[in-house]
Amino acid sequence: MNVPTELKYTNDHEWVKVEGDSAFIGITHYAQGELGDIVFVDIVPDIAEIVSGESFGTIEAVKTVSEMFAPVSGKVIEINAKLNDEPQLINTDPYGEGWIIKVELTNPSDLDALLDSKSYLDLLS
Repeated sequence: MNVPTELKYTNDHEWVKVEGDSAFIGITHYAQGELGDIVFVDIVPDIAEIVSGESFGTIEAVKTVSEMFAPVSGKVIEINAKLNDEPQLINTDPYGEGWIIKVELTNPSDLDALLDSKSYLDLLS
């Protein structure tokens, strides 16, 4: 199971990569494996900010649709446009090219509630 140590994780299988006052968010290797072949990523239209714990979109796989919940609060800086044409990037590179949304953190203390890699691995076992 691929669980990079430099990331933070949620119980809902999202990951957060912090870079300064910004954070990239995606779903974990485990989550993409459970979903199967991802065919569509739907982010709330015209989203300007996300709030920790609230839904910001869905991921559609061949057999299911799963909601994505914001692991942190922040102002939306960028949505991964590559996913429009290549949603399967989440399957092939969930921690790299398959990132979903980038935000400017508005409440850095949200990170304190997230799991480190060891705690996330414990959750999976």
